Amino acid sequence: MELAQVRLLVADFAACYRFYAEVLGLRPQSGASEGPYEKFSPHAGSAGIALQDRAMMAAILGELGDAASGHRSLVVLRVDDLDGYCEQIVGRGAVLVHGPAPMTERMRVAHLKDPEGNLVELQEWLLLRT
Repeated sequence: MELAQVRLLVADFAACYRFYAEVLGLRPQSGASEGPYEKFSPHAGSAGIALQDRAMMAAILGELGDAASGHRSLVVLRVDDLDGYCEQIVGRGAVLVHGPAPMTERMRVAHLKDPEGNLVELQEWLLLRT
């Protein structure tokens, strides 16, 4: 078994597309800024994040509401320089809700939300596990 991606179901696809591409700086696969689907990749690593139009999935499953409630996901991105990256993304419109701050002796983190309220955690690893 292989993890293909984490997919977020979003109501405002265009706003979320801009957030992941322009604010966080992830690479979109196809440039489908209006949806209904797009995959984003970091500049390093193999895991990706994908956006799926929530209404499209609701029509397929016949059970999703128009909007999610509560925190149902946490996107985690590792960066080499947490302070520098946070400064860059705040300059591009991100609003940090926590940090940068130590989480454990091994990492520092910062948290923000995308336009749909999905939590995003930025991690800077201080020590690798041995």
